[in-house]
Amino acid sequence: MTGNGYLQLGLYLAVLLASAWPLGSYMARIYRGDIPAFVRWLRPLERVIYRLAGVRDDDAMPWTRYTFAVLLFNLLGFLAVFALQRLQDVLPLNPDGMAATTADLAFNTAASFASNTNWQSYGGESTMSYLTQMLGLTVQNFVSAATGMAVLIALARGFVQREATELGNFWVDLVRSTLYILLPLSILLSVALVSQGVVQTFSEHATVNLVEKLEFDQPRLGDDGQPLKDAQGQPVTEKATTGEQAIAVGPAASQIAIKQLGTNGGGFFSVNSAHPLENPTPLSNFLEVLAIFLIPAGLCFTFGIHIGDKRQGAAIYAAMTIIFVAMLAVCVWAEQAGNPLFERLGLDARASELQAGGNMEGKETRFGVVNSALWATVTTAASNGSVNAMHDSFTPLGGMVPMWLMQLGEVVFGGAGSGLYGMIIFALVAVFVAGLMIGRTPEYLGKKIEAFEVKMAAVAILVPPLVVLLGTAIAVTADAGRAGIANPGAHGFSEILYALSSAGNNNGSAFGGLSANTPFYNTLLGFAMLFSRFWLIVPVMAIAGSLAAKKSIPPGAGTLPTHTPLFVMLLIGTVIVVGALTFLPALALGPIVEHLQMIGAQ
Repeated sequence: MTGNGYLQLGLYLAVLLASAWPLGSYMARIYRGDIPAFVRWLRPLERVIYRLAGVRDDDAMPWTRYTFAVLLFNLLGFLAVFALQRLQDVLPLNPDGMAATTADLAFNTAASFASNTNWQSYGGESTMSYLTQMLGLTVQNFVSAATGMAVLIALARGFVQREATELGNFWVDLVRSTLYILLPLSILLSVALVSQGVVQTFSEHATVNLVEKLEFDQPRLGDDGQPLKDAQGQPVTEKATTGEQAIAVGPAASQIAIKQLGTNGGGFFSVNSAHPLENPTPLSNFLEVLAIFLIPAGLCFTFGIHIGDKRQGAAIYAAMTIIFVAMLAVCVWAEQAGNPLFERLGLDARASELQAGGNMEGKETRFGVVNSALWATVTTAASNGSVNAMHDSFTPLGGMVPMWLMQLGEVVFGGAGSGLYGMIIFALVAVFVAGLMIGRTPEYLGKKIEAFEVKMAAVAILVPPLVVLLGTAIAVTADAGRAGIANPGAHGFSEILYALSSAGNNNGSAFGGLSANTPFYNTLLGFAMLFSRFWLIVPVMAIAGSLAAKKSIPPGAGTLPTHTPLFVMLLIGTVIVVGALTFLPALALGPIVEHLQMIGAQ
């Protein structure tokens, strides 16, 4: 890698740390109710929201009521997004006359955006009206991220509370996360993106004349306005000729800002942040990829401040950073090494010319290998899923990095709130294992970790792998699942495994060779997204309630310090070992065997 590449990666990590610390301190003040002066003018609006919703901000909830509020609110969001898609053809703000989506696609998209996954089986600019994009998808980008942040704060209160039953008020945490954190940051980022050329308009699609007429294959539409598919689930096409091109525009900047800051990932355009109107310049690329990690990284410091020990937050941040840097190094190395088949197939004379910059297939030349690998690693370490390159075109090992980062449970920074509470679950398992080694009841942050917490932690850790592996098994054995594979063999298996890993860990990115907009995949992936999101929240909230009811105990001679480099390594080992033991057999059938085939020139 060149010095310029090292400089870009080093600059990213430095700016992230420099931004995350003050943001973490700011968010800690927000959740304590100590609203800073420069946003205190929003307090009247906050009170109006509570009054309209019939909420008392001093009404603390036990964990069961808090969890019920989380589930009910997200159910209503799911139904709203579903209805908007099914009715968008008769609703306003649809200047290009988008048809209503099919029931299976509407279910998949509603599940996706309610669960903070933002998996997209559709082309945004050619499927969703402006109203659906703004009122449905963008709003869910805010509130699904705020939900994860609220659950994290409730868990943090569980460590702080002593012999109590209340964990705060979900509605207050939701409103404050949105009003004081997500909304101001999104406005700032939106303005910055517009300054770089990202579109923000209500105009209909622009039309330009081509230099010469173009003949192409276009999808054939049925009576319902939806593309027809054959028995294998592939689109039915017909020949067409045109002398003009429609250029999609719309209110993109506002959605892109919150898609990154809220670790959502649902882009306005089909090709996401590889689109020049969604990510036009190197500066917009840097700001967007920085925004993905900004809140998850800041919440590490928020957690440390909230529990009264900043070292704990720093230790978790260090563990996340070490895993991230290691995975980033592998991804960059694999993509810069390129494909040895060029040399093995008798192209030695041109091999260096063909791969002078590494594996550039599926990548934007304006970003190159380093920024493409950085984005792929960041977006799958976080529960984001946006892309600026085609992950399906990465080398086998380069593509395995984002796949495995998702399979680790999206805890390497992870989603807004969800990544940190996932890592805390691993921390509970780590101290439990350490306690077994010395024959003592494990402790974490002044609370004894007993049988109930370990059982709930096991549920939270095992649900995503169960969803991923069971879903993959269903897809590869069902005719409808295999019909969507564009590439036979190991890579086709990798495409399915990647899709289920993405849905089962609420990420949203994809290997592009899988035809997933079918009733089979829309339904399977939709249920995977819902189970993975909400069957994690329930045990996490149960742990929070159990911890809040316990006494705090002072550290003793047998207490394992959880802020030291030793514990950081123990936590990293727990995350890696669980991921390796769970997914190594499946990875061996996909990217690993594909890599062996590649180096063997097969």
